[in-house]
Amino acid sequence: MGVSAAALRQGLDEVAAREPAIAAALSRVGYPEPRLSDRGYATLLRTIVGQQVSVSAARSVWNKLDAIVGGAEDPAKLAAASDEMLRAAGLSRQKSGYARSLANLVLSGELNLEHLPEDDEEAIAELVKVKGIGRWSAEIYLLFAEERPDIWPAGDLAIQIEVGRIVGLPAKPSEKEVRAIAEPWRPHRGAVAILSWHHYNTAVL
Repeated sequence: MGVSAAALRQGLDEVAAREPAIAAALSRVGYPEPRLSDRGYATLLRTIVGQQVSVSAARSVWNKLDAIVGGAEDPAKLAAASDEMLRAAGLSRQKSGYARSLANLVLSGELNLEHLPEDDEEAIAELVKVKGIGRWSAEIYLLFAEERPDIWPAGDLAIQIEVGRIVGLPAKPSEKEVRAIAEPWRPHRGAVAILSWHHYNTAVL
């Protein structure tokens, strides 16, 4: 079961039934909308392109990259592109290296995005082989592109802030504390993560 609209509601209802603080958060802000991305190379490349830039800037770079290499969704096209071509598209030297790392791992078969390990931690370990893809990016990919229901990005600042608010802590909990707090919410921690972002972006009196 992933994080489609129905699964998201079911997961949150199950957690809310045993966690009054989650039930109260749901009553304040309502159910979040599902957030789904396509599985595969293009989504991870978009993640790299979008790092530390605005959404509009990322879109502009992606469009330039797509035109210059003749198809940004084809790892072979990117791997064959020169450094000058990637710079002309707006990729920094660092991001060019990240993009090449992803393309080469996919082309070599070392990273098979169609058949990542079923175990979440093993899947994260595969994804972070890509330069520029850290644990947070890997978790976000698994949550939204693979619709894995129990992904818990405890290192995310917004989740730390909102989990603290939702459960009534006097200060923002640490990543370790957020992991411990969420243990009883298995196997629906992904749904609670999406609720936490929704709660963070909703004005709550």
